[in-house]
Amino acid sequence: MADQVTVEVVARVAELANLELTQEETVAMARDLNSILGYVAQLSELDTSDVEPLAQVTELMQAGGGRLREDAVTPSLDRAAVMSQAPETDGTFFKVPKVIER
Repeated sequence: MADQVTVEVVARVAELANLELTQEETVAMARDLNSILGYVAQLSELDTSDVEPLAQVTELMQAGGGRLREDAVTPSLDRAAVMSQAPETDGTFFKVPKVIER
């Protein structure tokens, strides 16, 4: 199977995501993504004709007698305690540096 993700594609996606990748990282990312796509292609070849379609994993839980945890209301963290540990805050919100310049 030919590589589906080129180094040029990785570089363009990194640029759009505002990521700074070295040439080595770009090459490694292209290799890793192609490996993942190859594995997905292998999975696509599996015979799933006897597998019943499934909309949610919870359907399996019901069929197998399993249970999800019960929803329970629990107290949230104290805002003052959390904000006192934040590097920068206005007392209500965390302050974070601007990351989008374009």
